[in-house]
Amino acid sequence: MNFKKWTMLTALAVAQVAAVAPVGAEAVSTVQSTDSVSGQQAQANVTDSGVDNSIGGQDSTGTQNDMVTPDNTGVSNDPLSGLPTDTTNGSNVSNDVYGGDGTITNPGGSPTSMSANQLILYLNSAKMEQNGQVYTATQPMTVKDGVSYVAIRSLVSRVGLQFSYDTATKETVITQGTNVLRFKTDSKIYTVNGEARQMKGPAFQQKNVFMVPLTSITQALNIPYTVNNITKQVIMDLNQKPKASFTVQQKDIYAGQTTVTYLTKESSPTGLPIVNQRWEGKQDVFQEPGTYVVTYSVLDSAGNWSDPYSVTITVRPPNQPPVALFTTDKKEYKMGEKITITDLSTDDENAITKRDWVNKKLAFFEPGDVTITLTVTDKHGETGTVSQTIKITNELLYNEDDFNKIFTPFGDKYSVDGSQVPTMATIPVTSTSSPRLLIRANSPERVFQDGIVYQEMGSGSTRILVHHVNETGRDVKMYVIATNNNITAANLNVENSGFAGPSEFATAAGKISIQRYFQSMQDGSKRSSTVLNPGESRVILQDLNAQKIKQKQVISLLSDLYTDQPIQYTVVVLDANADPLTAMPTLAKLPKDGIHNRGTYANSDITLQYTEEVGKTAQRIVLGDNKVDPNLLGSDGLDGSSSSNAGNFGVVYKVKLDRVAPYSLITFNPRGGEYSGYAMVNNQVVGIPTNGSVWAPNEMSVLYRTGHIEESVEMYFTAAAGSNLPVSVVVMPLPAIKN
Repeated sequence: MNFKKWTMLTALAVAQVAAVAPVGAEAVSTVQSTDSVSGQQAQANVTDSGVDNSIGGQDSTGTQNDMVTPDNTGVSNDPLSGLPTDTTNGSNVSNDVYGGDGTITNPGGSPTSMSANQLILYLNSAKMEQNGQVYTATQPMTVKDGVSYVAIRSLVSRVGLQFSYDTATKETVITQGTNVLRFKTDSKIYTVNGEARQMKGPAFQQKNVFMVPLTSITQALNIPYTVNNITKQVIMDLNQKPKASFTVQQKDIYAGQTTVTYLTKESSPTGLPIVNQRWEGKQDVFQEPGTYVVTYSVLDSAGNWSDPYSVTITVRPPNQPPVALFTTDKKEYKMGEKITITDLSTDDENAITKRDWVNKKLAFFEPGDVTITLTVTDKHGETGTVSQTIKITNELLYNEDDFNKIFTPFGDKYSVDGSQVPTMATIPVTSTSSPRLLIRANSPERVFQDGIVYQEMGSGSTRILVHHVNETGRDVKMYVIATNNNITAANLNVENSGFAGPSEFATAAGKISIQRYFQSMQDGSKRSSTVLNPGESRVILQDLNAQKIKQKQVISLLSDLYTDQPIQYTVVVLDANADPLTAMPTLAKLPKDGIHNRGTYANSDITLQYTEEVGKTAQRIVLGDNKVDPNLLGSDGLDGSSSSNAGNFGVVYKVKLDRVAPYSLITFNPRGGEYSGYAMVNNQVVGIPTNGSVWAPNEMSVLYRTGHIEESVEMYFTAAAGSNLPVSVVVMPLPAIKN
């Protein structure tokens, strides 16, 4: 609805209420106009600025123009000023409405002859015309204090408004649909749905007729009008069409297959009911591919058709189901012989979204026929299926354990007898550490209220680990805030960073954050620099606070920083709509939960190096057991208590094996329970495992194999939050390779 125009018409109607229900009347019944006139579609500023600047009605030569274009914005020159105003007898229209001889045209309108839904007011007269009929207003257009006023009562029956009088507040109430306007006599202020607005002059009663400023209403509602000085007419164009639009719900439409859903939207700016609709080119199912124009129009109860609204629809050829196809490198295999499967499936839109296999294995260890089946699904849910049968002979090439060691891909897992791992000798690595401060925020892991979950000072190389669950019952955000309390500016550099979440699963969030951390080490994508001025606090590591964290969701962050001055780091949890910098000074410091770990630990970069040959026998490196690999010791930055970094989460291990024998296998074996994470081996990020989790103690996840020559292997590892420690990295010889 064009609310501003309606406001004008409503304001014009108010005077009638004053006449019907004078001040002091106990009640006046609501009156519904029997006639309705739709106004021209327009928008305008509801607030009347009251500024009455003027522009001349002459051109640059000094010759009077026949036409002046008013500006209804309320902020530039008033185009209808220019003639003197006789405020004693109303013989002229006031400056705010009219100036100069000839025809004065408002934006959106031009001089026209009488046409449908035009209302003509006569200057200094009670005469009115609408659609060829003459009416007499209850009061003539009147000038008061330089402002031209019109009577509302004579307009109400033309515009389809409802009005009443509120005896409690002594307000005239104008209603149309859900919109309510309230006016008071002798006041410039009226309210629109409870919000105060101001007119150019106060409303008043003249001989029991409510009067309002004409230009305040036309400017507020941007109603186009023309002023003809010769005929003394103000011609208001009230023709306002309904509006129609629609959207098509389906993104892709296929000939003969897609049932099209049209979502229509229609409205009348004057609140008139929509009584009919008209479609052109509409089809529920388009039978042929091509381009189609569909047009929609609506009709209101006053007989006004909307402008047609058109949408161009592209109809694609019928979707073809995907074609499932694969090959095997042979038709007959020995038990324990590797099977190579090549997927050759196709789709006409290259939109296969799912592949489901039956009996897709690298090898089989029992003789007989095996049928391998592939079903592919495209984005429309169409499927294609194909099967092939291969033969497994009685001859054995590899047993299952040997086969898994030789052929299981990096990032995949296989089953083992986990009881053998603790019997393996440990590799006597040399351990050295580097001065990187670890700030670990993981307690309380489940956060039940807003507050500071951790705070600590850090200088130089620093690592921040954040892992929490939202248990507040509402949406929150978490922030890391860096504060420079020094008297000089500080440089802060982000080196590596991995964030994951919000997620419903702690293990998944921890895993993905480690994957992204190692990827940032590879590509440098998270590196950034910033300067903190003295006394400045700033939100950093903004991946953490980019999204709202819903109830029960988990976030996980691991980031490496470097600063050239001591910086205070504050980790806060806060209502999602609150400002963290404003709230931080008033937030409580939350106590730890007594289960999970928080603390500050020095020397969190650890290098484990072994320069002798490994891989001739099965050996292991133990991490996170607090025996072979002792916990880092530190303190709680909030309460000062001592802390032990259980599992050494947040520690980044660099494992350097200078001489790994040819044909050696390096695997990962969890010993504390479920584990799901990543490592970086020889600069390649490898899943532990890539899909799902690896379970203690009877599963191995493959990290690396050496080839036919001795190699140096360098591996970075850090424990993924949400997983379990300790773990073992196992180095063992591969079984003999058979042709």
